[in-house]
Amino acid sequence: MENTPPNIDSRTPSPPHGYSRQCDYSREQQLHIVAEFHAHRIRPSRIAYRVGIDIAFIEALIAGEMEEERFPRLVAHYRRQRYRQRMQASNSHNGVTRFELQQRIEGDFQRETDL
Repeated sequence: MENTPPNIDSRTPSPPHGYSRQCDYSREQQLHIVAEFHAHRIRPSRIAYRVGIDIAFIEALIAGEMEEERFPRLVAHYRRQRYRQRMQASNSHNGVTRFELQQRIEGDFQRETDL
């Protein structure tokens, strides 16, 4: 038998829980990113994983512990923007399909704003 080296794992190690890369964004940009992702109903752990923002910062924003007044306004802005985008995209459909889609979009928007 040949002398073979022990199993050397050449795979890259898993990143720390919740992170896939380093965050290169300023705190202001992070605030906007978190607000937009939250408006699109992306989970905090997924936000942290995709853009590398500290999960504690994300959860503090969502819980209202940081930027108590500004963050909800940003989320509302991005929700309205998402609503407009979805309504505009629904115009590519015709008849009953468009009507039903717009009703569902309207209902989703109302539920999100009532939260």
